[in-house]
Amino acid sequence: MAGSSAKKFRTSMFGFKKADVNVYLERIIREFDQRLKEREEENSELKSELNELREKYDQLSREAESLMKEKEKIAGVLLQAQEKAETMMREAQDKALKEKMRLDQLLESEKEKIVDIKLELKKLRGNIIEILSRYENQIEEVLINIEEREKHYIQDEDEEEHNDESGYEYEYEYVNEEEDRAG
Repeated sequence: MAGSSAKKFRTSMFGFKKADVNVYLERIIREFDQRLKEREEENSELKSELNELREKYDQLSREAESLMKEKEKIAGVLLQAQEKAETMMREAQDKALKEKMRLDQLLESEKEKIVDIKLELKKLRGNIIEILSRYENQIEEVLINIEEREKHYIQDEDEEEHNDESGYEYEYEYVNEEEDRAG
């Protein structure tokens, strides 16, 4: 419109020429209508673009909100998993500690049993040695008794031979073997 402000109208008797003013006004109106139409189209395009941007913004906001909820959900699940893992670790450690204590007690008990068995074996060895010694003594006594009887028997035989040669009769003493064994 800068060019139109310099427009000069011809003059007529009572002012400006009406036809020139009307032509000018019509041209201004057309230009104004054209510019208004362009502005409305531009405004319409901007509104359309604004609506698209709002829709995209709303969609992105919903997606962001959904992602935030998903993130919070995942964080919650991870936290629960971590807590559960820690609980399981504590329980496993407690169980392992209790099992170790039980095995230590069992080991100590078994060690005590081994010590008791060794003591009992030592006593049994002593008893066996004592019994063997007693039997050995008894065997020696029996052997001594046998030797004495053999000597006595040989002596009796010698005396008998001697008596037979001298003509005397002797009475032989009968020794009961069972009485000797008991005595």
